[in-house]
Amino acid sequence: MSDTPAPTPFSARLPLSRATLDRDHLGRAGGIDALLDDARTRAIVLHEGRALLATPTTLAILPPSIVPHAALAVYLGRTTTDAPDLPAGTPIVALAVDSRDGFDELDEFPTGPARWIGPAEWGDLRRIGSSLDERDAGLFTQALAILNWHSVYRFSPRAGVETVPTHAGWVRRDEQNEQEYFPRTDAAIIVAVLDDDDRLLLGSNASWDANRFSLLAGFVEPGESLEAAVIREVFEEAGVRVEDPRYLGSQPWPFPASLMVGFQARVAAGAETTAHPDGDEIRALRWFTRDELAAAVTSREIALPGRTSIARAIIEHWFGGAIDDGSPA
Repeated sequence: MSDTPAPTPFSARLPLSRATLDRDHLGRAGGIDALLDDARTRAIVLHEGRALLATPTTLAILPPSIVPHAALAVYLGRTTTDAPDLPAGTPIVALAVDSRDGFDELDEFPTGPARWIGPAEWGDLRRIGSSLDERDAGLFTQALAILNWHSVYRFSPRAGVETVPTHAGWVRRDEQNEQEYFPRTDAAIIVAVLDDDDRLLLGSNASWDANRFSLLAGFVEPGESLEAAVIREVFEEAGVRVEDPRYLGSQPWPFPASLMVGFQARVAAGAETTAHPDGDEIRALRWFTRDELAAAVTSREIALPGRTSIARAIIEHWFGGAIDDGSPA
């Protein structure tokens, strides 16, 4: 019997794909008011894309009644596991607030761990997603995605009239034309491109710091398969032909509304490996062996994407383990 530890499943590397919540789609039909009136209901609070925290790595879980000036409420679902602060089956709503005023005065939260002393703190999912536990990561990701959709789809794309939330926040309705609009997610591929020597191709986007490198990625176009999008995007951005895209896993990326679908693909047989940046989105491209990447990260020559991203997960999947770049877990 081997003592070698089993490899970490790729899905376990994806921080924002974790959740312990029954989305309870049938419960949405009762409307949001009944949920807000239920004494068991608890809320997480978001303002301009950031969530109110109880500690640096836990969300504040509050009774909705004590949240000041909530502008929008969306039902997220019911917890599926028991925790000291929340029994299984607790209804959870996301509350969007227009202002942070009043939250510094919430000195003690009725549920959840004790919070720090001082001003209220608000967390960015990109920065803290990998540090949250399974429940809070799922809640924050879902809440941010649905609230972002509400901010974009306030008006009917057909009639231009303002729509109103229904079905506990999961539908917006044009009452003039009785048209309903549902949340949308934009599919995007992200791919580890490998050559015959098992080197990894990384690119630097023109909108990033010059030393930041990541995988090639792009949105799926109408009428296009995921695999076709992989082949097209790599050629458009790097001038390299790839073949045989193989699915690795997916992760929501609610900035504002993407589903990142991860692949690995190899340079096509007989194709050139010389990569040419498109000069628009991509300013630089480099091939790395594992030793070269480790050395470049250690010397701060390059910076990798954050640990919350699927890009980091795919890179470390190819690398064979975590890459120490000095950043928090």
